[in-house]
Amino acid sequence: MGLRSDLPTTDPPRVDAPVPVDGTTPGWGPEDPAASGGSRSGRADPFGLAGREAPQRVRASEWLFRSHQASILWLVVRIWLGYQWINAGYQKIWGAERSAFWFGNGAGVKGFATAGVAGSTSGKGGASYGWWAGFLHNFVIPNASWIAKLVSLAELLIGLAIVLGFLTGAAAAAGLSLNVIYMFSGTAGVNPMYAILSVLLVLAWRNAGWLGLDRFALPAWRRLRAGGIDPSAPSHAVPTTTGALR
Repeated sequence: MGLRSDLPTTDPPRVDAPVPVDGTTPGWGPEDPAASGGSRSGRADPFGLAGREAPQRVRASEWLFRSHQASILWLVVRIWLGYQWINAGYQKIWGAERSAFWFGNGAGVKGFATAGVAGSTSGKGGASYGWWAGFLHNFVIPNASWIAKLVSLAELLIGLAIVLGFLTGAAAAAGLSLNVIYMFSGTAGVNPMYAILSVLLVLAWRNAGWLGLDRFALPAWRRLRAGGIDPSAPSHAVPTTTGALR
């Protein structure tokens, strides 16, 4: 029994078949989403968003510690924290505490260290660790005069650097070191708050001083480390073609 050639064929339509005059495409409804950006439901996509990847979300930590927008927040933190350090240093050099720190052979530092040692010995406050109490007794108290001047200048310079946004991460790390020293010696007060803000500024060293001198200092430092060449600058090399130099 042979096949009759006069019977209609039932083969499925080809994918590359031309679109009918009425605008419909077999198997997809009134419009082919692959051609117009629509969806399989038959609805057109007038904005052409189908098939595009969703924009990558920026993590909160990257925004906070890298973006220029977050530098406005860090400017507020810098001004407040920097002022506190400037005021502390000013009082020790020119203000009400100058007779106990800048003058008076460091009586303020000597009294501070002596209280830390006494508290550690009695078990009521003071230095929490015996090795730190020994450091206060054997080093800080005998050298209280120049240590008082060093601390006074350090507090003033730390505050100025933080406010101006100059090497903000390094300045905040120096302030954090002083806070840790004070807390090890048995004094809490404002030191925990200062320490928390200093840690955040250290983490945000890339953008914390962008609204400040770090905007110019950090690129200059990168160029210096790269031997005078800024690695972030675009290359200006002239492309070459086969057999000729341009």
